[in-house]
Amino acid sequence: MAADLQAKYTKLALEYSKLRAQNQVLKKGVVDEQASSTSLKDQVKQREQSLRKVEQEMDSLTFRNQQLAKRVELLQEELAASEAKGKKSKNKGDSPSQQGLQQTQSVFDEDLQKKIQENERLHIQFYEADEQHRQQESQLKGRLEELERDHEQHQAIVDGLTSKYMDTIERLQSDKARLEVKSQTLEREAKECRVRTEECQQQLRKCQSELNRQVKKSSSVIQEKVPFNDTKFSDYNSLNVPPHNRRHQLKARDVAGQALGFVQDIVAALLNFHSYTEQRVHIYPLDSSIEPISPLNQKFSQYLHENAAYVRPLEEGLVQLYQSITEDTVTVLETVGKLKDFADDFTSYTHFLQKILPYQLKSLEEECGTPLCTSSLTLKNQELQSDMKRITSLFDKLHSYISLLALPSVRQDSMPQSSSSAVFTQVAVCLHSLHDAVKEMSTHYSQKASLEQELSTITQKLRTTNECLLASLGSLTSSTGKIATFFSNNLDFFTSSTGYSPRGGAGALNPLQAESMLGNKKKASDYMYAIRKPRPESVPYREALLNRRVLTSSTESREGLTQQVVASQEKIARLEQEKEHWLLEAQLGRVRLEKESQRIQDLETQLSSALGGGGGSPAHSLGQAPGSPALTSLEDGEVEERGAGKEAVLSNSLVGMLTTTPTNEEVGDEESREQLIKTHYMARVGELTTQLQVSDSKAVNFHAECRALAKRLAIAEKSRETLTEEVKLANQNIARLQDELATTKRSYKEQLSMMSDHLCSMNETLSKQREEIDTLKLGSKGNSKLLKKSR
Repeated sequence: MAADLQAKYTKLALEYSKLRAQNQVLKKGVVDEQASSTSLKDQVKQREQSLRKVEQEMDSLTFRNQQLAKRVELLQEELAASEAKGKKSKNKGDSPSQQGLQQTQSVFDEDLQKKIQENERLHIQFYEADEQHRQQESQLKGRLEELERDHEQHQAIVDGLTSKYMDTIERLQSDKARLEVKSQTLEREAKECRVRTEECQQQLRKCQSELNRQVKKSSSVIQEKVPFNDTKFSDYNSLNVPPHNRRHQLKARDVAGQALGFVQDIVAALLNFHSYTEQRVHIYPLDSSIEPISPLNQKFSQYLHENAAYVRPLEEGLVQLYQSITEDTVTVLETVGKLKDFADDFTSYTHFLQKILPYQLKSLEEECGTPLCTSSLTLKNQELQSDMKRITSLFDKLHSYISLLALPSVRQDSMPQSSSSAVFTQVAVCLHSLHDAVKEMSTHYSQKASLEQELSTITQKLRTTNECLLASLGSLTSSTGKIATFFSNNLDFFTSSTGYSPRGGAGALNPLQAESMLGNKKKASDYMYAIRKPRPESVPYREALLNRRVLTSSTESREGLTQQVVASQEKIARLEQEKEHWLLEAQLGRVRLEKESQRIQDLETQLSSALGGGGGSPAHSLGQAPGSPALTSLEDGEVEERGAGKEAVLSNSLVGMLTTTPTNEEVGDEESREQLIKTHYMARVGELTTQLQVSDSKAVNFHAECRALAKRLAIAEKSRETLTEEVKLANQNIARLQDELATTKRSYKEQLSMMSDHLCSMNETLSKQREEIDTLKLGSKGNSKLLKKSR
């Protein structure tokens, strides 16, 4: 236990170190991302500073442009004034003052031209700077958005990993605390164990000294009193009882009980599978024009109907084997005689599978030959044929291994220990192969049933039969998997040496003398029990006499009650027979009443015909004289006949037979009476037989259903407990996630508010820049128009 805890603690420490290293890497990544974010923020600040410089330059250029515009306006005004003066002095001719004015005008024109060129050059520079600013601004915005998205993603990853690692750290800390508590508990238990070990060692020393003293004493007694050695001859030595291994016996009984449960499940699944296969053979034809069942399938159905005679003995044989393994017996291959009976039952079932295999294959071929069988169904039938061949061969192989294991209980030295270990290993391999084969057949049958569901002519009975077949195959798959896993888990027990051998350790147990050896063991155990059994206390004489009188009176009363019970049972049986008799009498009375009614109707018809023919006096006398001698004699004869018949019936009612007293007048009534009795009893026997068969089948089905329901209930209870734990964990996770969600919502709200404020400030800055740019554009357009006008 301490080693397991140390290993778990070491494993948890390794996982914790791994998670810590991963956390360091993630922290480094987060720091790198924060550094990159800081550098990007610095770049944004530098860009804003450059933007402010450009804006300042732009403001100075705007101011310069306004000055130039004012200068241009002044020059234009002076030009207009000079032109007006020139018009007035056109007629006077050229004078020196006019020439000077022209020179001044040419100087102004050159100056104006230079200013216009400088203004154009400044406009071009301003436009290029504006375009470059816009491009840089859009690039920086895109870069900023991308970095913000990356930052959010990294932050989400970091938050998730942080929560995950925090949960892991908390779990590891709780595990560490629990392990520390366990280690402290184990340390206390170890201290207690050391104390007890010391006490046991002291007791062992005392026992050893006492045993040594007893051995010396016994050796001296043996040397003086025992003149022979019973282990000298192997034939006599095999009759000696070997040392008893109680732990091995308990384990063997436990293993046999578990194997019995798995085999019972397999037997129930095989019974259901064969029964539903028989039903499918009867109802498979999907087309009404096809013959319902062929002679081959009819023969196959008869064989399948006999499956219980081969499957049931498997369960019964294993039950007997389980009952033969007790705590007081010696369980080895040489002494388990019931294993040979189980091997014989398994052999008969294997022969049954080999007998029905050709019919199974031929039945699937006939299904492929029907008009409604598609290519997919044909392929599935071929796969099922190969599955059935494989399963039959695996059962044959398993039968060979079981027969080999049963040989040591029949013949001595038939199989050494190494060979038996190899056989047990092969049995485990064969069980796993059988589980795989049954699983494949269940899969193929499920696919075949789904293909048949798509057919339009499928009946509800065939659909139900397919579902039942799939359920039985699923149960068979589960049972074979369980027994294969169970056999593999207990393979070490099967292959290990039991330690049972004759005294001296020479040779193995003789199976022919195993029964005598077990008898000797039972006698020895009974003798030891009789020696150790405390003697009962003696009873005083007067109390013994009183008890004898009470016992005698109770015995007499018990005998009287027993006689009364026997008499009551005989009376009940007689009354039951009389009840049957009177039921028959009532039925015969109804028949005779019908005959008499028919006879009276015939007489009335004759009477009416006689009255209609005119001979009224004889008919009248016949009809109006009910007490006439003829009718009286007839009635008396009937009464006598009934009385005689009643006496005959009552005299033979105890044996359950009904006899009649025949008369010369009514031989036909006697024959009809016998026929009615025969018909009644045959119908009753048929009803009872049908009820017995129905009850037997219902009992088998109810037993299987009850076992299946019990297993389902156990599985449901386990699943309920598991689901309850899962629900608790889920509720805890939900509460934790809700807390995390609330925290995340609060952080997101704060971030959104900060981002919204930042966006508002950015929008205000952009709107101001756009207004200034629009103002500059308008100013530049006005300047360009003025320049054009001046030109």
